Amino acid sequence: MRTKWSGRIVVSILTGTLFVIALWMLASSITSTSASDRLSPGANLKEKAKGQRRSGIVLSEVVDAPASQPARAPAPASSGFTPQIRLGFHTGDQWEPAIAADRFGHVYVFYPQYLGVPGCPTCFSPTMILQISRDRGATWASPTLIYPGGASLGQWDPQIVVDPIDGRTVYAAWLQDGKSDTVVAKSTDFGATWTVVVANSPNAATDKPILVVRGQDVYVGYNHAQRVWVSASHDGGVTFTSTIVNRTAAGQLGWSLAGGGTADAAGNVYFAWDGYEQNGGAKGPVNLYISKSTDGGSTWKVKLIDVSGSPPDCSAYLCGWAYLGAQITMTSDAAGTLYALWNAGEVENGPERIFFAKSTDAGETWSPQVDVSGAPIGVNHAFPAIVAGAAGDVRIAWMDARAQGLWNTYYRNSRNGGGTWSAEVDLSTFVPGFSYIFPYGFSFPFGDYFEMDIDDRGTTHVVWGEGLNYDTAGSIWYTQGK
Repeated sequence: MRTKWSGRIVVSILTGTLFVIALWMLASSITSTSASDRLSPGANLKEKAKGQRRSGIVLSEVVDAPASQPARAPAPASSGFTPQIRLGFHTGDQWEPAIAADRFGHVYVFYPQYLGVPGCPTCFSPTMILQISRDRGATWASPTLIYPGGASLGQWDPQIVVDPIDGRTVYAAWLQDGKSDTVVAKSTDFGATWTVVVANSPNAATDKPILVVRGQDVYVGYNHAQRVWVSASHDGGVTFTSTIVNRTAAGQLGWSLAGGGTADAAGNVYFAWDGYEQNGGAKGPVNLYISKSTDGGSTWKVKLIDVSGSPPDCSAYLCGWAYLGAQITMTSDAAGTLYALWNAGEVENGPERIFFAKSTDAGETWSPQVDVSGAPIGVNHAFPAIVAGAAGDVRIAWMDARAQGLWNTYYRNSRNGGGTWSAEVDLSTFVPGFSYIFPYGFSFPFGDYFEMDIDDRGTTHVVWGEGLNYDTAGSIWYTQGK
């Protein structure tokens, strides 16, 4: 998610030299501007914490670039995963992707496109883009707009999931209208057409929607300043009712941030979220919670899972104080076992590790946390991702900087509910021609989350972002394997 600039700026670049000069001047002007000047009046606390991404800027060379950019995945490597391939448009700036797979061979990648959309001179920056594979990730159609009607004031923070009951209905969620509206979209024809409804309009200052679907029950959680909200639908996403999750005094923190969610066959719904105890500045602990509702989202019970120290410093990468901070995500398998994965640190501003725990009693109790990373102590870890399938089948991934200070995306799986784990697999592979990709890793994680899903044949599909730092353009990358 990135800060929205008011207005729309179109920059015409005539030559490669002028392009470099223009970007350098733009970066210089941003650096010399105060944080309050760079933020729109409705900008929320998370934006101030993370840095000042350049929303609202559209480059003419991005708009004029070819809109047809399909992709093809190479054969799997010895690791069992394919070498990473770039998805999305190959121009502009791609960020924070989401992914979902159905039971009919489709894989969906959903992300916000910055700096313009090829072939769309009226699209704001950012605008949500959908890219679909119809052969389980082997080939990919060109990226397309999902909802042009909401692009005039920007679209942020993608979510996309497939209903686990029918295995085919696709739901997506994002923020738009200056982040005032949390919207939910639905497709029953494998992403060809979409119906879109506004789940809630809390008047800006919203962030990080998390989408959970099971049959006719559709939930979208998000934070609105200090509060975590959930908008719930029980008619397949036609109508929504919104409630506050953290009403109690214990949940009234400096600000809160949703991180993951799931629904089980018993009708319970869960959301994982962070509670930062101070607004701004890398100070104070970060509380990691899981909330549960047994009545369709009307009321919520909050459980503390862990407490982390304040976030590591991120200024060297031009990102804000919370960017590498603690996050928690979660999922459930077909038997209803809950799994949580999070990054947390024991000391203030220190490097964080990746931890795993599970619950077999609907979240009432949780197993002792387990450090699942093989990296040496003192290495920065961040951005947990988790997915589960059949009973006991749980798969995890995260990013850490063990490789000479460079970042990589690591993956493990368990077939016995986390009792034992496979060896780590480094999903990141070298791709020449990118200033931020090196033989041992990439410069910096691009976006404060990434995702993975499991298709009908048991293949894991993963998508993530890479960049040089927070304020330079980056791109999204995909791999698949078992």
